[in-house]
Amino acid sequence: MNKLGLSDVFARYAADHLFSEPEVFEFPEGIGPVECVNVEHEEVLLVPRWIKCKRVTFKYGLGDEFIEVLKTLHKLGLDSTKPVNVKGVPISPRDLVAAALPDPATLGEKMSGKTCAGTWVKGYGLDGKPKSVYLYHVLDNEWSMREYGVQAVVWQTAMNPVIALELLATKAWQGSGVLGPEAFDSVKYLDLMESGYGQKFGLRIDY
Repeated sequence: MNKLGLSDVFARYAADHLFSEPEVFEFPEGIGPVECVNVEHEEVLLVPRWIKCKRVTFKYGLGDEFIEVLKTLHKLGLDSTKPVNVKGVPISPRDLVAAALPDPATLGEKMSGKTCAGTWVKGYGLDGKPKSVYLYHVLDNEWSMREYGVQAVVWQTAMNPVIALELLATKAWQGSGVLGPEAFDSVKYLDLMESGYGQKFGLRIDY
């Protein structure tokens, strides 16, 4: 297992700074091409601890308008957690922005379309030839709103810890210490996701 020091952590974040390395990715099931950029996420550090790989990135399809809004908030210091004095009241700028924005959980009825989360692995197959594998899960917002009353991104995010907790409770996943999901058998997760929760995953392989 690779042990990462603080210098490694900072070096990786410096190399993969926010919104860098834009690339257009062709998403499955009718979603189509979307430009994705680097964002800060724990997988960048957790995956290399248990899986041998040269480089890990985590990217979102945010859109130019949303990225510019985030950059503007940063330039104005409105993403700071350090309180500022407003007429004698200490207020965190980030908390103020969050309070002024709509609750994401209430936006489901205004949303339409599908969300896709996946892992794209590029390298070489056992035959030594280039190989690309994309494992993914697609969820339709109309379905999640109709069945659960929550928008697709919220539902897809919540599904992961629910399945993980069941695997831990049944001892299908076992371990000691602080472990990320990357340390466990992913096949057991995928099997339960499909058989126990009715959620199929997709697999796209290119040579």
